[in-house]
Amino acid sequence: MKAQVIIERGADGTFDANMEYIKDIPFGLLGQGKTVAETIADFYNSYEEMRAMYQAESKTCPALDFEFKYDIPSFLQYYAYAFTLAGLERITGVNQKQLGHYISGFRKPSERTARKIEEKIKTFAKEIESVRFV
Repeated sequence: MKAQVIIERGADGTFDANMEYIKDIPFGLLGQGKTVAETIADFYNSYEEMRAMYQAESKTCPALDFEFKYDIPSFLQYYAYAFTLAGLERITGVNQKQLGHYISGFRKPSERTARKIEEKIKTFAKEIESVRFV
């Protein structure tokens, strides 16, 4: 079963990963950390702890596949190793200063801007996916 997990940056600069509610799953999962990578690792640790608890009670824990979704600050922080703000500006059309505000949490993008960033990133990913070397 596929479960959606939302990763968001908190006001204190830390990150939370929350599993969205699924009707047939009798538990929720949470991960927290100072970085997105740490948060995802903590989230998977929570799932392993839940599986261990089920096993200790001789029950079968639902098998889940997770799909992570990011808010803009979380995405930008997580992929900072691959994208500079200058590169993201060229890809998305959103200026570096504004992107910096999103990363720091100083400002939140509007719904329209968030969709624009998402669409441009996906278009870029499709371009990269189509690259073939000889």
